[in-house]
Amino acid sequence: MTTPLLNDLIKALTVMPGIGPKSAQRIAFNLLERNRDAARRLAQVLEAAMTRIGQCTACRTFSETPRCQLCDSTNRDAAMLCVVETPTDVLSIEQSGSFKGRYYVLMGRLSPIDGVTPDTLGMPALERRLAEGEVKEMIVATGTTMEGEATAHYLRQMARRHGVTPSRIAYGVPVGGELEYVDGTTLSHAISSRREY
Repeated sequence: MTTPLLNDLIKALTVMPGIGPKSAQRIAFNLLERNRDAARRLAQVLEAAMTRIGQCTACRTFSETPRCQLCDSTNRDAAMLCVVETPTDVLSIEQSGSFKGRYYVLMGRLSPIDGVTPDTLGMPALERRLAEGEVKEMIVATGTTMEGEATAHYLRQMARRHGVTPSRIAYGVPVGGELEYVDGTTLSHAISSRREY
């Protein structure tokens, strides 16, 4: 038997991705039975994050200041702009250490059926940025889903309108991967995206 407040806690936990009702119930009971201090700390941090974390005015990633550290850095190449779907993508690319340009975060991908339009994704602001002339190459790093590819196509056209060279991240066989375990679509993309060796 649960109380109304416990039911509210369980329901609140289900907003997190991958957490269904049963997982939320386990988390709630664990926090109440064993980790009340950790739960209080979690509540404080969540409240602070929801209050103080906004979006960077330049790239739209999460930031506690008007401009994020990457946009404020003088060590980044402003002529190269990598457009990604989410702040998680920025984190992944940064962890690879392979990109030293700037970013623009769409916070999603085009999906007219779901009401996600160019305006929703901040495309007008991106277009203004490209029109300024500082960006010379725009790397499109959207996913390979149908929506991600549609977004990439839209971005490629936008870049060309402003004389910016569009490029697309390569995709294909993962490092250390065996060809026999790679699906046909990925292999097809890997072969069509080949380069001289």
